[in-house]
Amino acid sequence: MGQNWVLVGFGTALLFIITFHNTVDSSSEIFGEGKSDKEILDDLLQVTRYDKRLLPPVTGTLTVNVSVLLLSLASPDESSLKYEVEFLLQQQWYDPRLKYGNQSKYEYLNAIHHYNDIWLPDTYFIMHGDFKDPVIPVHFSLKIHRNGTVNYLMRRHLILSCQGSLHIFPFDDPLCTFAMESISYEQSMIQYVWKNGEDVLRKSPSLKSLNAYLIENQTSACPTKSSWRGNYSCLKVDLKFTRDRAFYFTTVFIPGIILVTSSFITFWLEWNAVPARVMIGVTTMLNFFTTSNGFRSTLPVVSNLTAMNVWDGVCMCFIYASLLEFVCVNYVGRKRPLHNVVYRPGENPVIQGPIQQEQLSRFCERPVASSDKKRDTAVVTNEIVSCTACGPNPCTHTANNGCTTETPTLQVHKKEPPHPIRVAKTIDVIARITFPSAFSVFLIFFFYHYNSVDTSAPEEE
Repeated sequence: MGQNWVLVGFGTALLFIITFHNTVDSSSEIFGEGKSDKEILDDLLQVTRYDKRLLPPVTGTLTVNVSVLLLSLASPDESSLKYEVEFLLQQQWYDPRLKYGNQSKYEYLNAIHHYNDIWLPDTYFIMHGDFKDPVIPVHFSLKIHRNGTVNYLMRRHLILSCQGSLHIFPFDDPLCTFAMESISYEQSMIQYVWKNGEDVLRKSPSLKSLNAYLIENQTSACPTKSSWRGNYSCLKVDLKFTRDRAFYFTTVFIPGIILVTSSFITFWLEWNAVPARVMIGVTTMLNFFTTSNGFRSTLPVVSNLTAMNVWDGVCMCFIYASLLEFVCVNYVGRKRPLHNVVYRPGENPVIQGPIQQEQLSRFCERPVASSDKKRDTAVVTNEIVSCTACGPNPCTHTANNGCTTETPTLQVHKKEPPHPIRVAKTIDVIARITFPSAFSVFLIFFFYHYNSVDTSAPEEE
């Protein structure tokens, strides 16, 4: 009795296999012209001949061709590392169980209503960020062609978490990466490949971009060392964005240059123009603080020194230094000169001590001796001299006999320091050259250095 049941079970299984084989081979005969795509799919997806839990019965590894079409790009916050990417993900594979005959008038069957009855790749995204839409796609398309090729198209909207060099912000180029792989089928069962071997993403003719400047994109297979799981087939997409440099120049750099150079105007004003110089110095400092703090609130918070920190710090130092220069000049200019020296404004001290007239009237002049003899310092006796005591006629006697001659002593002063006003004006003249020159050198170094830094991510092996 037991043997009979075994024979019956074996016969039933054999009959099912024969029936399934004949159904697949004679699909061109059972689908006539009058059947709709729904009726055809209902027949194809019968439980007796189709099980969505099983991989399509292909020889070797099932190949899934993947293609991505970019629809829109957006950056909600220019200073952040978040970018929104909307694209169409197309997956194509071959399932011989879904072949249908040529007698049908349909080039393909619309299987959108049979979505839950057909085997689909369990593709999921890794290394990306967040989904803006629910995990289960709402917008999709599912088409089955005559030869059993299945096209599965779905819309995805990802919020990518990108990598950027924030120490050179805003001169960095963020790199956004996301990858796709099967969650349950290993590489020996399913192999993901880029359709037609495309190495870049396709872009829609109506591609929209909002604060997202895509400069480069690349598609490739995930390197073994960087993939999440090495024994699963994986595809990777790299999107390289850049910042809107014009926005930062018009918002940060150009206003900063204007405020710093405006603080240098005080060097061309008079040293004692206190109200004007104080107003310019304080006003430029307050304006720079307001502009800097208002923009810094939108910047990403990092612990290391960024290019924006360098810019704010150096510009503030120049503005503050120009204010200190005015304080120094005003202090030096108001310094009182020496009490025994008479000064003229803006000049060195001059001696104003007139020699007494009575001393000059008693001065006796001696004729200059001939040039062929050396002049002796001693006074020669009976020398003809002229003096006021003897009247207008010359007299002969010793130089000190009856003629009192006195040589007036001239006060010789040591070189006094320059006038404080001259010192103050000299400081202003030096500042007119050094401050603009130093700021120009800083600008050249700043923009050259941060623009020349390589922000590309290291290549993965």
